[in-house]
Amino acid sequence: MNYTQKMLRDDALQGKVIIITGGGSGLGKSMTKYFLELGAKVAITSRNLEKLQKTAQELEQETGGTCLALACDVRHYDQVEAMIAETIKTFGPVDVLLNNAAGNFISPTERLSANAFDTIIDIVLKGSKNCTLALGKHWIANKETNKVVLNIVTTYSWTGSAYVVPSATAKAGVLAMTRSLAVEWAKYGIRMNAIAPGPFPTEGAWDRLLPGNLKDKFDLAKKVPLNRVGEHQELANLAAYLVSDFSAYMNGEVITIDGGEWLKGAGEFNMLEEVPTELWDMLETMIKAKGNK
Repeated sequence: MNYTQKMLRDDALQGKVIIITGGGSGLGKSMTKYFLELGAKVAITSRNLEKLQKTAQELEQETGGTCLALACDVRHYDQVEAMIAETIKTFGPVDVLLNNAAGNFISPTERLSANAFDTIIDIVLKGSKNCTLALGKHWIANKETNKVVLNIVTTYSWTGSAYVVPSATAKAGVLAMTRSLAVEWAKYGIRMNAIAPGPFPTEGAWDRLLPGNLKDKFDLAKKVPLNRVGEHQELANLAAYLVSDFSAYMNGEVITIDGGEWLKGAGEFNMLEEVPTELWDMLETMIKAKGNK
């Protein structure tokens, strides 16, 4: 048994209906696959219907599950409402919303146009708000309980990060929404949690963030105390647990899964790991010498 294997029993999500935004590729696709393997019916959404349909067909063949591809631009509330209505028409009541759709790029903030900044805010923050509000209103109006919203944020949601300011701003908003609604909507039988992943390389997102040979120059594993990046199944295992009934007492939590990356970056003296053993021996001798004076 190791971290690349599946964690939950095969029927853990049997009968669940799940909507995943940005489910056509990357981590969204990996989570969708595992949810299908666990018995859920999954609707995946993004703007690219052709890509979604290809993913849905591929995953159905691999898992034997049922995956519905629905085009939706989460920035537009009317499209979100239509997407939810089509999911309910096809599968019945929705049990889980996973807000995974995101956009990001690395840039000095002063080089960004107002429109570029808005694009990221609209996809990440406004899109998560649109989906959460539309589905939450539906659940509350129809007195549907035992529902879950799971948001994908990031470790710099609470620390901030230079050069990805629109993303940091938007993800911080999603984090605040998660914790706020966890309290406000618990009385309606709606749980809110989030995952903050560290480096889980995906072909699409990482190629956009670190194009060309930048990926080779910035070895992400070196930033992680465990000296490796994450495996997609590890994130899928955590997500499956958080949307399952096994996590019924989890509410308002943000779980970091990054191998200790953000803690390594946060510690003021963490860079001292670069000091070789011989130099530590010299420093120790110097310190002892001063102490004896």
